[in-house]
Amino acid sequence: MSRVALVTGGSRGIGASISNALKDAGYSVAATYAGNDEAAAKFTDESGIKTYKWNVSDYGACKDGIASVEADLGPIDVVVANAGITRDAPFHKMTPEQWQEVIDTNLTGVFNTVHPIWPGMRERKFGRVIVISSINGQKGQFAQVNYAATKAGDLGIVKSLAQEGARAGITANAICPGYIATEMVMAVPEKVRESIIGQIPAGRLGEPEEIARCVVFLASDDAGFINGSTISANGAQFFV
Repeated sequence: MSRVALVTGGSRGIGASISNALKDAGYSVAATYAGNDEAAAKFTDESGIKTYKWNVSDYGACKDGIASVEADLGPIDVVVANAGITRDAPFHKMTPEQWQEVIDTNLTGVFNTVHPIWPGMRERKFGRVIVISSINGQKGQFAQVNYAATKAGDLGIVKSLAQEGARAGITANAICPGYIATEMVMAVPEKVRESIIGQIPAGRLGEPEEIARCVVFLASDDAGFINGSTISANGAQFFV
């Protein structure tokens, strides 16, 4: 029986690539989404991966949704906390609402996603927790105080979970993508995109599949001794 993987925000962008890569690697995959029914339906039609709709900022919705996934596919062995949003503004213009929305999804959403799954992983003595952070959680970014704070906080979650889960056969690791050629990035004006690429020593944007391959490795048995670590996948743009 194949292991079960849950990918939040798994029907679009980097998340969709992660979902597909895990499926290709032999996992039974469930992908969540928050609101775009049309995109989720198209993703399922193209990939054969079932999608589940809930908002990761709501603990009750996460708990109920996870129960539905496990009823359909079995206990979750791998959880990829990928769902995230941006509400960018310079700090002096940032509203409390913009701050809280990002905190609720990108930081509290990781707790809400992993917490209901954690007891089962501990009981079965196996688990893989993979959190998709960001280069901007490592270096900060103009007009992203809220986003950078959450992505830095995600790294703290991973380092703490690694210590708690190690003796139970659970690993917790993070991936910090740099600028990736997703629909969102490709939609920015060409001059802005060229400026971004000019800051990347590799001379190009990353591909979603390159992040997905990192996830597949961290989810595997081969990565069992890698715990509490961060993979920086940014084309040498930033070093920690």
